[in-house]
Amino acid sequence: MQAELQLISTILAGPAQRDRWDNFVSGHPKGHLLQCWAWGEFKERHRWPAQRVLVSDAGGKPLAGAQILYREVAGVALAYVPKGPVVDWDNRPVADELMRAIRQAAGKRRALYLKIEPNEPHNPALARMLAERYGFQVSAETIQPRSTIRVDLAGEPGDLDANPKKEQPGTWLARLDSKHRYNIRLARRRGVTCRLAEPADFGTFYQLMVVTGQRDRFGTHAASYYRDAWEIFQRSPQGNAALVLAEFDGKVVAAAMVFAFGSESAYLYGASSDEHRREMPTYLVQWTAMLWAKEQGARYYDFWGIPDEVGEQQSPLENDKLEQKNVRDGLWGVYRFKQGFGGETVRYAGAFDLPYNRPLYKIWQKVQKFVER
Repeated sequence: MQAELQLISTILAGPAQRDRWDNFVSGHPKGHLLQCWAWGEFKERHRWPAQRVLVSDAGGKPLAGAQILYREVAGVALAYVPKGPVVDWDNRPVADELMRAIRQAAGKRRALYLKIEPNEPHNPALARMLAERYGFQVSAETIQPRSTIRVDLAGEPGDLDANPKKEQPGTWLARLDSKHRYNIRLARRRGVTCRLAEPADFGTFYQLMVVTGQRDRFGTHAASYYRDAWEIFQRSPQGNAALVLAEFDGKVVAAAMVFAFGSESAYLYGASSDEHRREMPTYLVQWTAMLWAKEQGARYYDFWGIPDEVGEQQSPLENDKLEQKNVRDGLWGVYRFKQGFGGETVRYAGAFDLPYNRPLYKIWQKVQKFVER
């Protein structure tokens, strides 16, 4: 008769626990950079206190965990697990213990509900299990992009100086759209150069972010938000961040802030000037960022968000349909750009809410859009 598995749940607190947590997250098949210690440290700077719940066996081996972010809005406490929990849902005893520990932790913070966004592909069976076993319901409010494009960084990048008509099969360049290959090489021919930013460059990057937000009609955070993310990941024992700058004629004309942890890297923030767009600096910036991510040991480069309509059909839009989309409408403009880098369309499971007080949760769903977060 097999002995019953003994499980121990703990709350990890203090910097001495950082390596244990990050080693667990980076080594787990469902681990993600939004579950790493540095991301929690960053979010704590910006009104999202972090708490890390870990389930281990009797020998102390970590089996599952969740980095929970909390936010108090209009007197209501919310609990959120981005790209997690880090757990094998098929291991029911471990998953049960983790959900029990999360519920207990969130209860002590008096959270109205728990929101999770599992690092799992779209799977109706998972949604049913979460509902039937734990009481989750599908949420219409997602925080992270549900659909994205991920580039496999395995293999060799390829030679930008080689004959474009003789691309070596299996390289990144060979997987790129022909127009993207041309634009990357064009940027180099016209004198665009890329480098990693120094601290003194941050002000220039932020000015470019503001310009981009105004042009493309999206909101920008305060400068401290981007600076903290960059600096905290750079000094993290595990994980890293780079601010890649493209320069032309002595001016910074495009930038990408990229993060790496374990096998994952992600392009989270980007900016470009209204000037010198014909020099194609954004293409060379992304190519350089992908090379940097590979150097960090990442296997995948996540472009972080495309229209969910693409993810739903699990294939690129046909050119005639894509031409009908307004490039100013949502993510369609950036989708045209991202799709040419040879990645795979991925659609995640989405968001699930577990109300701890259902009557108040229903009221909150009706009024939350009027509340400033």
